[in-house]
Amino acid sequence: MNLANGLTLSRIFLIPIYLLFFYSTLEKRIVYAGIVLILSGITDILDGYIARKYDMITKLGTALDPVADKLTTFAVLVSFNSYGLIPPWILIVLGMKELALIVGGGILYYFGGEKVIPANKFGKVATFSFYVAIISVILSLSQMMTNILLYIAITFHLFAFLNYLTIFKTIMRDKDEA
Repeated sequence: MNLANGLTLSRIFLIPIYLLFFYSTLEKRIVYAGIVLILSGITDILDGYIARKYDMITKLGTALDPVADKLTTFAVLVSFNSYGLIPPWILIVLGMKELALIVGGGILYYFGGEKVIPANKFGKVATFSFYVAIISVILSLSQMMTNILLYIAITFHLFAFLNYLTIFKTIMRDKDEA
C-alpha cells in the first residue's frame, strides 16, 4: 500500500468520525463535523496529487477513490437531510446519481473487462462544488447563497454523471465490438 492509497483509506476512516461529531451533543457539533469534512477534502486533493506526481497510481487507488467519495457524499447527504439542513430532494437526486454510478461501476468492472473509469475533471469539479455548498451550510451563510451553491453543485454532479455515462456506453460498446 502506497501513501496515496493510504490517504484514500484515511478518507473512509474519517466518515465515522464525521458522523460521531455530527450526531454528538456537543454545542459546536456541526462545526467539528465540518472540520473533519474539510480534512477529508484535503486528503482527497492530496491523494490524487501524490498519486500523479510520484507515479503511485494503482488499480486499487483508482477503485477506492470514488468509493471514498461516494461514502462521504452519502454520509453528508443523509446526516444533513436528517437535521433538515438540506431539502430531501437533494438527497434523492444526488443519492440516485451515486447509486447509479456504483451499479454502473460494478457492471463495467464485472462485464466490461475489469475496467474502472478513473476520476476526471468533471467528477472533481462536482466533488469540489459539493464541498463548497456543504461548507456554506456549516458556516451558516445566507439561505440564498447556500441555495445557489447547492444548485451549482447539483448541476455539476449531473454533468459529471452524463460524462461518466458517455464513457460507460463507449467502453461497453467497444467491448461488444471486440
